[in-house]
Amino acid sequence: MAKTALVTGGLGGIGTAICRQLHCDGYTVAATYIHNGVRLQSWLEKQKADGFDSFHGYFCDISQWESCAKLKEAVEADLGGVDILVNNGGITRDATFRKMTAEMWDEVIVTNLSSVFYVSRQFVPDMANRGFGRVVNISSVNAQKGQFGQTNYSAAKAGMHGFTKALAQEVVSKGVTINTISPGYIGTDMVNNIAEEVREKIRAQIPVGRFGTPEEIASVVSFLASENAAFITGANIAANGGQHMY
Repeated sequence: MAKTALVTGGLGGIGTAICRQLHCDGYTVAATYIHNGVRLQSWLEKQKADGFDSFHGYFCDISQWESCAKLKEAVEADLGGVDILVNNGGITRDATFRKMTAEMWDEVIVTNLSSVFYVSRQFVPDMANRGFGRVVNISSVNAQKGQFGQTNYSAAKAGMHGFTKALAQEVVSKGVTINTISPGYIGTDMVNNIAEEVREKIRAQIPVGRFGTPEEIASVVSFLASENAAFITGANIAANGGQHMY
C-alpha cells in the first residue's frame, strides 16, 4: 500500500516540485493551500495535464491550530494516516528592524515557526505509534547566516532547526526521523520577479554562479523521506550553492 505524503504550502514553486517528486517516488500526495478553491482547481488541472493525476488538495491556515486539527481529520478520512510530512509553508514580511511592526513579527513567527508545531503535532504521534515516519522542515539559508531586513524571518527559520533537533531525539526510537533542509536562493517565480539588477547582485554571491532549482530541493526531500535515510535525524542539509558554509 502506498504511503501518504503531506506537503504544506504545496502549491508554490518549491512545494509543487516536492509534490511532483514524491508522486514519482510512489507516494499518495496531499498538498495544503490557503488561497481560494479556484487556484487549487487550476493547480490540480495543471498537474494532471503534466501527468500528475493523483494529487489531493486541502485548505489549511497553518497559522491556526484549529485549522490544522481540521486538516488532520480531513486527510485521515480520505487517505488514512500520514507517513511523510513536509513543513514547507511560509511567508515573508520584510522590513528593517526599526520599521518592523509587532504585527509583522508575529505574523511571520506564527506562520513560519508555530505552524511547524501545529501541523507536526497532528501527525507525528501517530507516526510514532505506527513505527515509521519522516518529517522534513524547509528552512532557509537566512536562518543560518541572517539577512538584512529579515529579523523575523531569520528568527523563525532558525527556530525550525532547534525544533528539529529536539523532536528528533524524542521520536527516533519509534522509527520517526525529523530533519531540516535550508535552501539558498531558488529560481522560483518570487525570485525571478526580483528586478534584474538585484538578482545579479544576489547571483554574484553564490559560488556556483546560479540560483538553485525547485527540483534540486525536492530531490533532497525525496532522499530524507526514503527508507535509505533512516540513519539521518536531527540534521540540517544546506542546499545553497556554497553561499554559506560552516
